[in-house]
Amino acid sequence: MELIFAQSRPGRCACNLPKLDVPAQDCLPDALRRTKPVALPEVTELDAVRHFTNLSRLNFSVDSHFYPLGSCTMKYNPKAHEVIARMPGFTTPHPRLLEIPGGSDALQGTLEVLYREERFLSELFGFAETTLQPMAGANGEFTGVMLIAAWCKKQGQSQRKVMLIPDSAHGTNPASAAQAGFICREIKSDAGGNLDLEDLKAKLGPDVAGLMLTCPNTIGMFNHDVKAICDLVHQAGGLCYCDGANANAIVGRVRPGDLGFDVMHVNVHKTFSTPHGGGGPGAGPVCVKENLQPFLPKPRIVKNADGTFALDNNCPESIGHIAPFLGSFAVLLRSCAYMLNLGREGMRRVSENAVLNANYLRVKLAPFFDQQITRDCMHECVFSATRSKDNGVHALDIAKALIDRGFHPPTIYFPLIIPEALMIEPTETESKETLDAFIAAMQEIASLAASNPEALLQAPLSTPVRRLDETGAARHPDLASLED
Repeated sequence: MELIFAQSRPGRCACNLPKLDVPAQDCLPDALRRTKPVALPEVTELDAVRHFTNLSRLNFSVDSHFYPLGSCTMKYNPKAHEVIARMPGFTTPHPRLLEIPGGSDALQGTLEVLYREERFLSELFGFAETTLQPMAGANGEFTGVMLIAAWCKKQGQSQRKVMLIPDSAHGTNPASAAQAGFICREIKSDAGGNLDLEDLKAKLGPDVAGLMLTCPNTIGMFNHDVKAICDLVHQAGGLCYCDGANANAIVGRVRPGDLGFDVMHVNVHKTFSTPHGGGGPGAGPVCVKENLQPFLPKPRIVKNADGTFALDNNCPESIGHIAPFLGSFAVLLRSCAYMLNLGREGMRRVSENAVLNANYLRVKLAPFFDQQITRDCMHECVFSATRSKDNGVHALDIAKALIDRGFHPPTIYFPLIIPEALMIEPTETESKETLDAFIAAMQEIASLAASNPEALLQAPLSTPVRRLDETGAARHPDLASLED
């Protein structure tokens, strides 16, 4: 903002407002009136356009840069799906039409999209039914564990208050479980990145409602014992929850429902062609087996005998409403278009290429960065910056140095069980040339960490601002630094 204020010259104007064509109203209380005019820059329209255009060029985005943010699947998504999401037939109807008797008649296209997507996701992941209401991954987690709680109550098992969560799970899992009223109990990983079966057996008991298993996990590994894990939990009377946020690695190839999971959420804003980042938008549909179907959020979308679609609120065991207006419709519309566009074989290629790209990076970078687990990974590979740490170069320094080289940093310091973690997810949409350029940048940084670490400690050098107090900014945001 300082730059545009520096361009300000008295009398310049970026726009002219039309004359008031309605009677003026002077009803604002004196206490709410300004004592002096607001300080705004006086610039031409061209100056304003150039200022904000140049600001946009400072942003990292999938459209402009490689964005290997591990565990978040920041991949390029087809622009054709954006066009579909803006079609007037989908954007112009008012969502409150659903609340008016007969209003669903005007939203048959909308309801059919949602109904079809529920069927697609159920079939794709091996479940009986799906709800599209949750509006984010964590909202899907919360919905899933609420379904488990409702099932326990129905079974007369209200003493089951414990949710088991591996140390390699997504960080939102324990928060979602706690929000739903569960006590969280951590399960350790073994040396191979799998859930430790002995630790699981020791912590199973009559107080356990279920296990939340990120599959594949945040180390990028698919747990070889997943079927045995589900069997153990079921034998102890609990249910198995699959955190499907990392479905980019398994879509079209593995159906978690066939492995023994009772409930799963999937982040369609990661795997199925919708924008991701900036706090939204998102959608976290939840798929369930038959035992949890009665508890799904209401209303349910049903298909009538004549082929029309309606809403069913007669769901006496439902956990209730999770989101207004049936969830994030525009996000779900994009993901439905994605599934129709690719088909089953196309989605199978997605997972194959995502895993191939991740393992290509894993092998090429192995000589330069430490790996705690060296077997084949899934959608992402996780390295450790412990080797360069001896020279004073941490994961944060490597991330900042990548910015100077035109790459968005990977996720750092997560998962917590990997010291100085660098979590890299290339996705299936990046070319070999892009991956090779990223590998070259990482190799250069590793070489500098050994020969000239000071060169990395000053990064980034190419950005308008240098290193910021990110922790302080998050905890004490200053949203009104300019004078009024």
